Amino acid sequence: MHHPNPLSRLPLAIAAGTLLALTACGGSDRIDNADTVLAIPAAPADQGAPDTAPVPSAPAFVDTAATNQRGDARYATLATNAGVRVLGGMLDIWKPLTEIVDAGVTAPAVDGFPAVVGSTWTGLPNDGTNGGTIVNAAVHNANIDYVVKATANRTAGQTLQAYLDDRRNKGYSVTEGMGPLTTAWRTATRQTTTITDMPLDATTVKYDDGGNNNGVGGDANADFGKVVDLINSMGNNGSTEPAKRFYKYARPYRWSSAVKVVPQLEPAKSTTPSTDGGFTSGHAAEATRNAVGMAYVLPERYQELVGRGLELGESRILAGMHSPLDVISGRVQAQAVAAANLIAAGATVRSAAVTQAHATLMKLTGTTPATFAAYAVSGTAANDRFADYTTSRADYIRRMTYNLPQTGATNLPAVVPKGAEVLLETRLPYLTDAQRRVVLKTTAISSGYPVLDDPEGWGRLNLFAAAEGYAVFTGNVIVNMDASNGGFNAADRWRNDIAGSGKLVKQGTGALQLGGQNSWTGGAQVEAGTLEALSARAFGNGDVHVAGGATVVSNAPAALVVGGNYTQLAGATLELRLGASQQGRVDVGGTATIAGGTLRIKFLDGYKPAVGDTLTVIAATSLKGKFETIAVDGFTATPTYTATSLQLRLSK
Repeated sequence: MHHPNPLSRLPLAIAAGTLLALTACGGSDRIDNADTVLAIPAAPADQGAPDTAPVPSAPAFVDTAATNQRGDARYATLATNAGVRVLGGMLDIWKPLTEIVDAGVTAPAVDGFPAVVGSTWTGLPNDGTNGGTIVNAAVHNANIDYVVKATANRTAGQTLQAYLDDRRNKGYSVTEGMGPLTTAWRTATRQTTTITDMPLDATTVKYDDGGNNNGVGGDANADFGKVVDLINSMGNNGSTEPAKRFYKYARPYRWSSAVKVVPQLEPAKSTTPSTDGGFTSGHAAEATRNAVGMAYVLPERYQELVGRGLELGESRILAGMHSPLDVISGRVQAQAVAAANLIAAGATVRSAAVTQAHATLMKLTGTTPATFAAYAVSGTAANDRFADYTTSRADYIRRMTYNLPQTGATNLPAVVPKGAEVLLETRLPYLTDAQRRVVLKTTAISSGYPVLDDPEGWGRLNLFAAAEGYAVFTGNVIVNMDASNGGFNAADRWRNDIAGSGKLVKQGTGALQLGGQNSWTGGAQVEAGTLEALSARAFGNGDVHVAGGATVVSNAPAALVVGGNYTQLAGATLELRLGASQQGRVDVGGTATIAGGTLRIKFLDGYKPAVGDTLTVIAATSLKGKFETIAVDGFTATPTYTATSLQLRLSK
């Protein structure tokens, strides 16, 4: 005879509470609520549609990149050349004469400044009319003064780096951003250089690099040729000559005799100033193009590589060869060029390069898919100058603007260029293109800086921050990570400070770590996989709701603060990694509702409590329910549940 389960006729909340009372175990000195009905709170409220980043209406660089050709340099204008157009913000600082050197041929006027017939640009600033007119003296003066101060105070180490970054091939220089992978990368690419130091006679002899820049590509390098080919393609349509010839902005040492060029670079100075403009820096642009390409195929070193690209740009300032505006513009143009070339390569070529890079580098380093990511960032300050995250982040932000004065509106909404999402394709592979565009939007720097407010949005893109995921949650932000795809699909870490009113919905089998001081209010709904806190405010100010089968980990350096309610359903796991001061415990601002599941306690290296110790692992305004299973590494735990806390007494 069939006997129906009497619990099946009960409301969900009553059934859950009854099941809790019947099946919860682990012992307790005090259980106030074991036989009460446990009402399970709903998941955080739906916050609506996610944010979007529509493609701006401005002409797209990725559609017109082919117009930026070196052979067009003497005739390029904003209307005809994408590489000139993307830097059009320079016209708010400096108006170039638009006369073309060929006698009797003039270009159209620029923003009302007429073409000047019969004059030529000598490349030497004098009364402000030779080559153009200063429009914003404050920015121009700050730009040149920055170089004066930088070259007056550069160190011996900066002098050497400036020399190497000037004379060495840029592709070889950028690989210093590989850290522990540098030797393996250079071995795989077969890169060579003949510039390894600063010769004693470099003050009178110009040394050129006889190496092969990015290495050997194609079929001649069966193990890495696809990678080299993709990096080499980043230079397509990347000439800075059209911008140099159009903007006619002199190098800093021609603006001011107080700029001290590195003595060993004096032989490298051009003897024809009229063909040697400073804006934009070719070295800085090439370094960023290479850095972006390398970061695409090796996203485990994404921030370090794009950081190295900007560092090389700063070397140009320290060398006295370029100004901040010169190298800033190089970065802007290069990001657009790199995106256009990645798109042009096609998904198949891009994927093949990424696969080949990882297979070969793992073989050379003796790593596996499970250990490669950790090895890639295993360097220390002694052997990887990008190892300190805080310093690298600060350097990147500083090098984006060099703190030049903001002259425009500082609160303009960010826009994201068409195609820019490809720059994050390998770094955030579990997000959609639309989501990657929103990441770029929410991490962009503020508006108002010289040259950076281009209509498409290339200037404000902060690739370092974008590699850390969102900075603002709007609506429902669904992150679905499939661990079976490996790499960042299996495990990733975001360190941005996330604001906004949206809700994070964690799906899929992968693990996502949050390390920012977050303040978003819509809550976190952990439906599957793992969500791990690396900071005290990692989960923002909303509720945290953990479904059966999902895991939440507290690995915070202090007590993890849940701003709202914490709810754990049957089958879910809460893992706490505790330290000597009970860092890693959970403090819940609202109600902690435990409808079963597992509590797992691990101890951080260097900390082991004693037998007989009592640990407070959860504190809340109100605590209801209990765990089905409690496991403590190395101990047996006796729990004590109170109305506001859970304590564990340890024994063997």
